[in-house]
Amino acid sequence: MSKVPEENIEFKILETKLVGSDTVVFRLEDGAMVKIKVDIERAAVATNYKNPDGTPHYNIGTGLRLTVVPSDKKFYIPKSQLPKPPSKEPTMKPI
Repeated sequence: MSKVPEENIEFKILETKLVGSDTVVFRLEDGAMVKIKVDIERAAVATNYKNPDGTPHYNIGTGLRLTVVPSDKKFYIPKSQLPKPPSKEPTMKPI
């Protein structure tokens, strides 16, 4: 039994331009803030296919970055993960 090859839909990649802000901020009841940053990673329109109603068929890939800022605006890092402070020795020596 052989399978019938599935038809491929061809897409043309579109350039995107941000209109307005890419970040939405919400304040929660406990005072924390939630920041959601949205990005379009890929946008394309089908060149050989239309939706049943005749409108263009788009393929959109999105990315979300979610940040929660606690109401006290504090966070903790283990001391071992802190960057090393710069050396106090002069970087250039006198001639």
